[in-house]
Amino acid sequence: MEIKDAIKKAKENDQIAFNFLLDTYWNDVYAFQLNRTQNENDAEDITIQTFSKAFDKIETYNEDYKFKTWLVTISKNIHIDLVRKQKRTIRNASKDDDSNYLDIIDDSPTPEDKIITEQNLAKLLRDIKKLKPHYQEVINLRYFQELSYKEISEELNEPINNVKVKLLRAKKLLAAIITKS
Repeated sequence: MEIKDAIKKAKENDQIAFNFLLDTYWNDVYAFQLNRTQNENDAEDITIQTFSKAFDKIETYNEDYKFKTWLVTISKNIHIDLVRKQKRTIRNASKDDDSNYLDIIDDSPTPEDKIITEQNLAKLLRDIKKLKPHYQEVINLRYFQELSYKEISEELNEPINNVKVKLLRAKKLLAAIITKS
């Protein structure tokens, strides 16, 4: 399949085209992020977010530019947003020039936060049960058993890219269920 054909079919919501584009460009985006973050987990998470965002906004892709450039730009912006968010959790607490130190903002949950979290978790579990079993399984393995993509791939006996796509779809379907309720 040619890239232009895959993009055209992806704009028509063709899953095979999405898989083709993911397989074709995964390593490029991942390598770009690995170079920026120097952390495999962060690079992988940002790469997944990149494809998720790109596939959600595929109709906005301008064919005057290379698809890879568009993906890398999305990836770069996601990374910048994450860095900004991390910087907001640390503030300079020095009172004078002699004692320059950083104060980490305490984000530990209050008892009320814990109750709300438990209620939200119960609702989330009910929403997850509305998904098809294979989507429930991949979400359970990734987020509740905290397995890596490689471990999930081995557990399900599926290629790692299939696991990533299945997880991406599961998250989108779950998000749709959550917004409806």
